[in-house]
Amino acid sequence: MRSETPALLPIFRSHHQARLLATLLLHPEREYTVTDLAQHVGVSASTLHLEIERLVTAGVMRDRRVGRSRLLSANPENRLTKPLTELLALTYGPPEAVGDEFGVLDGADLVLIYGSWAARYSGEPGPPPNDVDVLVVGAPARTAVYDAAERARRRLGLPVNVTIGSRQRWVAAADALVQQIRASPTVVVVDRLRIDPGGGS
Repeated sequence: MRSETPALLPIFRSHHQARLLATLLLHPEREYTVTDLAQHVGVSASTLHLEIERLVTAGVMRDRRVGRSRLLSANPENRLTKPLTELLALTYGPPEAVGDEFGVLDGADLVLIYGSWAARYSGEPGPPPNDVDVLVVGAPARTAVYDAAERARRRLGLPVNVTIGSRQRWVAAADALVQQIRASPTVVVVDRLRIDPGGGS
């Protein structure tokens, strides 16, 4: 995973530092092992070790021991936690919100984020995204999809634009929109097809 300053929110030192914070702060009720966090962020445990120690020392993250396991979680008592959470929800929040809200839909075989948000997430420079573009592949109920988009919008504070396409349309890749999405950075948040989206991350 890239370690340079993230295009989504360049105040952070690296992409994996921002992903680590997003994982913890956007799920404040959860505890993670170092292995869990490394898998979620997409880097090795050794790469995350120094970041974890810094955040524990700063009091943004807290840890406790259960047997031989070290459990890590966000520290809600730190005064920096709330503003950091708000920043991360606006920038790194879309995979979490879209995954939560769209992942429960019957008939949604593939859900991915594309467009400007996915481009910034992948490291392409540019202005901050003003919305989140979501493609849903499958045959879910349209009302359920739009309800999920509205719930995600409320969580993110950003418009969530949804396109629904059939599995056949996605696999055939015969129309211009699907070809464009496949050729551009994407972030897959639900994948029951296990088909390479042909795009970015």
